[in-house]
Amino acid sequence: MFSLGQDKQPKIGVSPPWRKHWQAMLSDYVTGLTWSPDGKFLAAISAAGEVVVCDNFPEPSLKYLQDKTGGSMDCISISGDGKFVAAGGQEGKVKVWQVDAKEGELIATLEWGNWIDKLCWSPKENWLAFNVGSEAIVWDAGRKENLARLNFETSSILAIAWQPGGEYLAIGGNLGVKVWDRRDWHKSPYHLDLPSASVAIAWSVDGEFLAAGNLDNSVLVLSFSNPDSWSMLGFEGKVRQLAWSDRPTTLGAPLLAIASAEQVTIWEKQFDESIGWDGWELSGHLDVVQAIAFQPQTFHLASAAEDGQVCIWYDAEQVWQMLPGAPDGFSCLAWHPKNEFLAAAGANGELLIWSQSNPGQKFARSWPN
Repeated sequence: MFSLGQDKQPKIGVSPPWRKHWQAMLSDYVTGLTWSPDGKFLAAISAAGEVVVCDNFPEPSLKYLQDKTGGSMDCISISGDGKFVAAGGQEGKVKVWQVDAKEGELIATLEWGNWIDKLCWSPKENWLAFNVGSEAIVWDAGRKENLARLNFETSSILAIAWQPGGEYLAIGGNLGVKVWDRRDWHKSPYHLDLPSASVAIAWSVDGEFLAAGNLDNSVLVLSFSNPDSWSMLGFEGKVRQLAWSDRPTTLGAPLLAIASAEQVTIWEKQFDESIGWDGWELSGHLDVVQAIAFQPQTFHLASAAEDGQVCIWYDAEQVWQMLPGAPDGFSCLAWHPKNEFLAAAGANGELLIWSQSNPGQKFARSWPN
């Protein structure tokens, strides 16, 4: 089913499109990294408990919302309007800062006791969903009260993702994925049954497709306009992360990237429903791939791995550039929503931002088709 990329090496004699723009250090492993939806600032967290924002672009400065505490922060999300940063972690607390104030103000500390490692804001409303054992709590930042407690029942919650339109909340765990309708939290959720645990879930940007990555080395894709789902099998290890392109191919659906062990696999939906999806591997990393993301409005993909390299793959086919900077490995990455920057972070606390060498320069193929 898979076909290897033709040439895994960067092309020689082509000016690198990305150069290091800025770098800072946190005191420990960076566990999360995300841009605000408007691209005005970057937020990051560390295993030492630090929560920081980087703003004042294009000359960035680093501000601490929280200094190191000794307890790991493990998940971070920024609200759709860019006003709030939420982070949770080992201490069993979710902390929420209002960042439209100049220095950032802590407006809520939600204490639950359980280790919190999954949270995300609704893209349309200031509603925050996070895990507490086998329950997901939906909290309203405006009223500072809980809207819903959703019981997953079969296990602790392992993944949470809002549908981009904000209408549905998908939650993954043992035996599959459940999808709740935000218009009626009491209504029984749609259940995508699977024989193993779903540890990574991702919606396509148009909300049409939902992908679930599973502990049995499989990925299942559900289309909301098709009652049948597609299974992708035979990955080298558990699926760590999923990423959709934000634009469709000529075949009518976005590309799906899958990170498993040292490999990144790209899947493309075919016109022929009997074929379903077909895929190819991107081979180049020498250690576990920790993060993948498509550059907005393109099919270019970035992947960050424990081998200390960030690879940029042109059209999700071939290495365009390899970016070093974290000798003991990269942990996460994120594209700026307007394509101006690429951020990545490392195991020793490295926080790096790259910018394009020539702003506005378009990628050009430098190898034969």
